[in-house]
Amino acid sequence: MGAKLSGVVTEMFDFHTTADLLSYGFVQQAVVAAALLGLLAGAIGPMIVARQMSFAVHGTSELSLTGASAALLAGISIEVGAIAGSVVAALLFGALGAKARERDSVIAAVLSFGLGLSVLFLWLGPTRAGSKFSLLTGQVVSVGGTGLGLLAGCTVGVLAMLALIYRPLLFASTDPEVAVARGVPVRALSIVFAVLLGITAAFGVQIVGALLVLSLLITPAAAAAQLTASPVRATVLSIVFAETAAVGGILLSLAPGVPISTFVTAISFTIYLICRVVGRRTRTRHRDTAAAEQSVPIAA
Repeated sequence: MGAKLSGVVTEMFDFHTTADLLSYGFVQQAVVAAALLGLLAGAIGPMIVARQMSFAVHGTSELSLTGASAALLAGISIEVGAIAGSVVAALLFGALGAKARERDSVIAAVLSFGLGLSVLFLWLGPTRAGSKFSLLTGQVVSVGGTGLGLLAGCTVGVLAMLALIYRPLLFASTDPEVAVARGVPVRALSIVFAVLLGITAAFGVQIVGALLVLSLLITPAAAAAQLTASPVRATVLSIVFAETAAVGGILLSLAPGVPISTFVTAISFTIYLICRVVGRRTRTRHRDTAAAEQSVPIAA
């Protein structure tokens, strides 16, 4: 095992092999797919964090596995199955978990049932172990031209809808009671956002798998929140961090042939740790500066 691990570390920086692999069309499609997902995840991530929906992301991604495994069993497009599973899950979460105190229990109940169905579908399905494993850990190189086109179209649609509802959604996320009093359709916005989240999570399964999709949808946004309280700046930083993790992960994984999810999660977590340290030091420095200014005596 040690020799294999050392080989991975050595080959990870084999830029000649990486450049050679990048000359293949399917690898280029995979890089573009990773970049599109990084843009999508980075844009929607800060709103997920603001709405405290991290568990919902996990539930939605796991239920996209249910849809994908059902598609594998039926012999149809796994991408379409994953999107269908995620959207159904999002609608269930939005309809059954409207109240915050019920949300976690609703997600847990639906999630456990969906995972049970996933196990059944995978057991009944064809014995393609590679396809089954890729649903859990991701397989971006299998996206293909059709999948890339679907991802590009959904990316444009999700970003356009997110831009359209951003202001009322942000209002409903930060102060839902006042938003309701002002006539903001909080419940409808929650369902629409849940669907957008479901579509994003479905494509995240393609890149990092159902088990690790949080590394793109949550970790970059959580890292950005350590550095700024501004929603706009947090979104920009989240996109940069998600792109770094997604594209950087696939580039590092090419030469050693390691699953991309390994590097995506490692890069995301490293960025989070750095932002946490930098953010803490910045906040401490600001507090010290404020305290020093308050202690200066006012001249007569």
